[in-house]
Amino acid sequence: LQITGLLLGGMGMVGALAATAMPQWRVSAYLDGNIVVFETIWEGLWMDCISHLGIRLQCKFYDSLLALPPPLEAFRALMCVAVVLSVLSFLAAIVGVKYSQRGKQAMSIFILVAGVAFLLTGTLVLIPVSWTGAAIVRDFYDPAVPVPLKRELGAALYVGWGSSALLLAAGAMYCHCWC
Repeated sequence: LQITGLLLGGMGMVGALAATAMPQWRVSAYLDGNIVVFETIWEGLWMDCISHLGIRLQCKFYDSLLALPPPLEAFRALMCVAVVLSVLSFLAAIVGVKYSQRGKQAMSIFILVAGVAFLLTGTLVLIPVSWTGAAIVRDFYDPAVPVPLKRELGAALYVGWGSSALLLAAGAMYCHCWC
């Protein structure tokens, strides 16, 4: 169970890092029967990208931290904290697995620390991903939002939801092992 938790936590850690770095949080939507599309727009936490005819990809990092909307700043902070915490959780899990197999009860506290940290990390990843997904769906069905500004759920959101589930499962396994 501990090894399975370690594997799930490691995959969740990699997924959280990937979701943080990916620019596909919000992807341009194709509406109104427009078959010919020359550009695809991706919006992420760190940059915007435009793909021209699927051939050339141009990405631009956001110019100023102060010019970003407050939710995007908060999502960046939450995802960065989640990535750091997932690495620390993974290291604590490695130490806990190593010493708990040798029978040392004093070191099994690392199992509990890893479990709680994985649960917290999964929650920290889930908040910005779900919030962004809800905002995209709300704006998509809002008739006041112009068609060119409507977006769809990007691949980074699905990676974030998957990694959050893996991290929560790893945390539950380690908390169960400690009990």
